[in-house]
Amino acid sequence: MKQVEIQLSDTTVETVGDERTKVVRVADYFNDPKIIVEAAATASFAQINPHYPGIRATAPAELLNLLCNTVSQLAEAHLDQPKRDWMGQAWYSIVTHDPTQLTPIQRLPHFDGFDEDQLAVMIYLNHTAHGGTAFYRQQATGYERITQARFPDYKVRLEAGVRASGLPPAQYIRDGAPHFEQIADFGAAFNSLIVYPGTLLHSGVIDNDVPLPSDPRTGRLTLNGFFRPVRSV
Repeated sequence: MKQVEIQLSDTTVETVGDERTKVVRVADYFNDPKIIVEAAATASFAQINPHYPGIRATAPAELLNLLCNTVSQLAEAHLDQPKRDWMGQAWYSIVTHDPTQLTPIQRLPHFDGFDEDQLAVMIYLNHTAHGGTAFYRQQATGYERITQARFPDYKVRLEAGVRASGLPPAQYIRDGAPHFEQIADFGAAFNSLIVYPGTLLHSGVIDNDVPLPSDPRTGRLTLNGFFRPVRSV
């Protein structure tokens, strides 16, 4: 891969929902995003996560290191975090599943785990008609972030709601009804990056009527990862 350069000068912070969670957005993140797309085009993709409705390839070490440094800078500057090193994992990802193939869990907003220190990063590297990332509130509880303490209540209320009104149809999430409501929608501007807490309920914004090719150059390609602060031993 050619040398990759970035910029963080066009950074904004938005608060979403009643819980006022901060989401950081960077526009024009890579100086030359074509380098990243072409690198993805040479990667070996496979379905490596049963919950992700598509295919993934592990990002190269140089990109992972770059993202760790980016998260460190953004967290300190915009998320009231101390200056420290971060570690994580990152993948090229392409949504490919036809809406009719979606499992019940893929028709609902999700969260990335209970670790309240974990941050998720999403970089949009496609020119498709599909959207970016939307965030949600569970209607029954008002929860927007799912912590370990909240999860039992979240689960009980979600299961009760599904018994009462059923699962959403086999399609990508629209407004989140009947069990959730959308609280924010971050569009998929090419070469933009967002950072948000992994406990925040979210989903990709996928148009159910637009094709989902698996080619990195024409599909809904993103570079995404999960990051945690390095803890001293």
